[in-house]
Amino acid sequence: MALLEFEGVDAFYGRIQALRKVSISVEKGEVVALIGSNGAGKTTTLRTISGLMHPTNGTVMFDGRDITHTRPSRIVELGISQSPEGRRLFPRMSVVDNLFMGAYSRNDRPGIASDMERVFTLFPRLLERRTQIAGTLSGGEQQMLAMGLELMALVKKILARGITVFLIEHDMKVVMGISERIVVLDHGEKIAEGPPDEVRKDPRVIEAYLGKSA
Repeated sequence: MALLEFEGVDAFYGRIQALRKVSISVEKGEVVALIGSNGAGKTTTLRTISGLMHPTNGTVMFDGRDITHTRPSRIVELGISQSPEGRRLFPRMSVVDNLFMGAYSRNDRPGIASDMERVFTLFPRLLERRTQIAGTLSGGEQQMLAMGLELMALVKKILARGITVFLIEHDMKVVMGISERIVVLDHGEKIAEGPPDEVRKDPRVIEAYLGKSA
């Protein structure tokens, strides 16, 4: 059973339809990326998963529970957390120190090191940059670190399910480098889904997102 299921979702802003029968699933322990140009429906998908807006049709399931109309605060309690695009990091601290700051509210110090190792397993680039100052990382690396902070804070809630990441990202290099599967939206519709190399070559993706010259 998938950890996160987004099934046949329609979503509107007033009379404007932002999502059209979108279905996405994320398995336990999987890293899935959602990409698309501006206005493709990425933010609407995230807002719907987070309970900030409710679909007109369709369902959102998390760990076997229907969260379609669940309030945002309860969704966070269930273990869904967002790492905003603003990358709220400590720019003058190292990667490792940033991750420790992500776990500042935890008192299980013996477990923090092993949890950090899990983050490094998920994002090997962070392991390579572990002593580097966060403010000098590339944009994609900073986004990885921001997600790492969220995982360090929530890891006790999600370890039983396995670390699962649903990544919404503009940086194609980051997406291709860490995702196991990519979902592509265009004008509110899912137009492609599959492994990174397969999606990269899909003519619909080249035309709608990457550009004809990609």
